[in-house]
Amino acid sequence: QQWYQRRVPITAGKICILKGIYPHEPKKKRKLAKGSSAPKTFYYAKDIQYLAHEPLLQKFAETKIFVKKVKKALGREELDTVQRVRDAKPQYTLDHVVKERYPNFADAIKDLDDSLCLIFLFSTMPRQGKVQPGIINKCRILAVQFMHYCIAAKCVKKVFVSIKGIYVQVEIDGNDISWIIPHQFTTPPPSNIDFRVMLSFLELYTTVLGFVNFKL
Repeated sequence: QQWYQRRVPITAGKICILKGIYPHEPKKKRKLAKGSSAPKTFYYAKDIQYLAHEPLLQKFAETKIFVKKVKKALGREELDTVQRVRDAKPQYTLDHVVKERYPNFADAIKDLDDSLCLIFLFSTMPRQGKVQPGIINKCRILAVQFMHYCIAAKCVKKVFVSIKGIYVQVEIDGNDISWIIPHQFTTPPPSNIDFRVMLSFLELYTTVLGFVNFKL
């Protein structure tokens, strides 16, 4: 991981999440750590080499520079510069990542459980918090679109109400999809959760569900 972070100008977490590359626990962990007992994260060398050619790395590097410019201009109270920098904010899409991870529509349907759970969770979050209102609105729109399809297609198989929320199971193209819809309570988000990791997953899942809704 240290070699990877030296090679690319961003943290390894987000790009690994988007590309579906996760850490591995080696058999000889102490030997690889050179006798050190400090916590370290290990990845396969082939996965790191695969990430080194990802086009998103350049976009993420440009985004990091953009954030630094905005903070610098805000510190100097140069409002004109802030607006000019924000207008030139780097843009990117995850279309090619979704196509790589889900070559067929059936693959996306089979892996839709986690996407729906996270999207429905963020769709019920309060607007005053760590999550931007635009992200919450996007999750609500995607969730409503998917529920409208389930109602129109009459594909709902099971519904179960519990303390955690409402468990729903539907059948699409012969595949069972189960997820949980949180209750409509204004519960403040916990302070001990790293929302950066969750938002990285959410960025991928909203793109996947957008494609699925369009296809359905």
